[in-house]
Amino acid sequence: MSEVLNVEEIFGSKVFTLGKMRERLPKSVYKEVKKIIDHGGELSLATADVVAKAMKDWAVENGATHYTHWFQPLTGITAEKHDAFVTHPDESGKMIMEFSGKELIKGEPDASSFPSGGLRATFEARGYTAWDITSPAFLKEDATGVILCIPTAFCSYKGEALDKKTPLLRSMEAVSTQALRIVRLFGNTEATKVVASVGPEQEYFLVDRDKYLKREDLIFAGRTLFGAPAPKGQELEDHYFGTIRERIGSFMKDLNIELWKLGVTAKTQHNEVAPAQHELAPIYETANIAVDHNQLVMETMKKVAGRHGMTCLLHEKPFAGVNGSGKHNNWSLGTDNGVNLLDPGDTPNENIQFLLVLACILKAVDTHADLLRQSASDVGNDHRLGANEAPPAIISVFLGEQLEDVVKQLVETGDATHSIQGGKLLTGVSTLPDLDKDATDRNRTSPFAFTGNKFEFRMVGSADSIASPNTTLNAIVAEAFCEAADLLEKADDFDIAVHDLIKKYLTEHQRIIFNGNGYSEEWVEEAARRGLPNIKSMVEASETLTTEKSIKLFEKFGIFTKAELESREEVLYETYSKTINIEALTMVDMAKKQYIPAVMEYTKTLADTVLAVKSAGADATVQTTALKSISEKLAEAQAAETSLEDKLAEAAGIEDPKKLAFFYKDVVHTAMDDLRAPVDALEMMVDKKVWPVPTYGDLIFEV
Repeated sequence: MSEVLNVEEIFGSKVFTLGKMRERLPKSVYKEVKKIIDHGGELSLATADVVAKAMKDWAVENGATHYTHWFQPLTGITAEKHDAFVTHPDESGKMIMEFSGKELIKGEPDASSFPSGGLRATFEARGYTAWDITSPAFLKEDATGVILCIPTAFCSYKGEALDKKTPLLRSMEAVSTQALRIVRLFGNTEATKVVASVGPEQEYFLVDRDKYLKREDLIFAGRTLFGAPAPKGQELEDHYFGTIRERIGSFMKDLNIELWKLGVTAKTQHNEVAPAQHELAPIYETANIAVDHNQLVMETMKKVAGRHGMTCLLHEKPFAGVNGSGKHNNWSLGTDNGVNLLDPGDTPNENIQFLLVLACILKAVDTHADLLRQSASDVGNDHRLGANEAPPAIISVFLGEQLEDVVKQLVETGDATHSIQGGKLLTGVSTLPDLDKDATDRNRTSPFAFTGNKFEFRMVGSADSIASPNTTLNAIVAEAFCEAADLLEKADDFDIAVHDLIKKYLTEHQRIIFNGNGYSEEWVEEAARRGLPNIKSMVEASETLTTEKSIKLFEKFGIFTKAELESREEVLYETYSKTINIEALTMVDMAKKQYIPAVMEYTKTLADTVLAVKSAGADATVQTTALKSISEKLAEAQAAETSLEDKLAEAAGIEDPKKLAFFYKDVVHTAMDDLRAPVDALEMMVDKKVWPVPTYGDLIFEV
């Protein structure tokens, strides 16, 4: 019998929570910290010293020897540099553990080796980390020991943001400021801020670690660059929500425990659509804490998987032919006095504040569909978006029958007199209860779907940081709120003005609403007729960051400067090129050292068999045909491998980052596909005993 787990006792045990602050800090210091967390401001150095000592004492009591400023550079993952709590020994030789307020508030990691897109020259090394007081410090244990991790922002010597967190925090302040103007118009004077809340659902694959280590492509690229489909995939739909196997269940149990200790509200777990694919979903949190926690979720998944003899794959498309992984970004806005701005209520047609907020969001998404698409772009997501397993690359908004009907009434008549109600779902079984039915169905093909009291942005990639999409969401909605408030605050008759503005926004931006099948070709054609952008790749999306419209948006609210946007565009081009280059080099290495030699050896065996059969006077037609077919595919693979090397050599001569990225997308990637095709065909022709790597069947069905 397994031991009883006390979740309430372990939850947040590795986090320096507000509760622990309240216990350990003088009342006046705690009040100052809480005030800054809630309303902004700057700690005095004297107060920071008190907080630092309390934080250090708690960490040391829990085994910590080092601290780190934990930050999120433009790599999309986290970074940390560990410093011990030690100082010079005293006169008696006794070591004293110290941690000052200055060390808590500011750190100084080297900024020269992180992506900066030209913001920092190689010789310009200085960078700063600044404590994000709104995200709690936590303890992380690894082979080096227990580390106190202090969430921080990361900027250059000149103040440019070199990370994902700084723009996110700026965007949260922007949307709060502008949303407050909206709620004030409706008489809510008690709210002091509006909080962007996020709940990211995380999809992932688990494979056996021993098999993983035999696949060079999984090690270097995070996805299979070669691989024929297994005889069975996901077509029987028997994995989704299926019984969780014992080995996976053991992993999930340990994962939950580790996450709960870190204060991550891991709530839902289940098998996903593809074999070996699973999902974890947390409860909503403030956007920047949700971003921090999602990074911890991904990191902890990899760590715990290793303990169970498995490897966690977070790539968006680790296996061809089965569903890839995404990260559904559930986003909402609420005041600090408990009002969810996206709650339509029982009669949304009468909820004027909700209708204005909805109209502003539709305006924001339509106006900046290109930017929203860009925010979900990464190299792996190019394999997933628009592949009839994830939302299409075209941005549209699903509202559902109830809200679509309300919008239609407002657009056509200027007044919404009623709203569709959910009613009862009759089960037809006497022992089952009749269920209250929602007023609308859900739509899994929509990239941006309203799901009751939030929007679900379904395009985000599974390995990507959720900081960028939430920064963009906050920014574009802040702009729409600002423009609406500018008009309504000076209106002579507010009731008439808000009614007219809602109708105007809904009429002008109704093209973004689509409740149908986003996977259909008909929608692609319809979207083109509506003038909606269809940006199919990360490379094409990157330039949307630096359009005049985008620069105006981000500079208006102080989220990005033009230079910061240009740097990010360059980082995206470089990231794409470097990633595809690594994948291509891995393919060349595997083809030359594994696949081609293995098949050559096999053809020798076949040739010997042909000669032996013929010398015995028997019919060798089957053996001869097999040898000829395999030899033809082998020659095709060899030619394709040579061609890929030639294309890589050509790429090495291109200096312009944008031209290089497009070359990798249009030329190198095509050459990679040309090499994969014959190798995958050979996998289906060659004896499994001589195939040099584990197959799809080995990887996704033997976990």
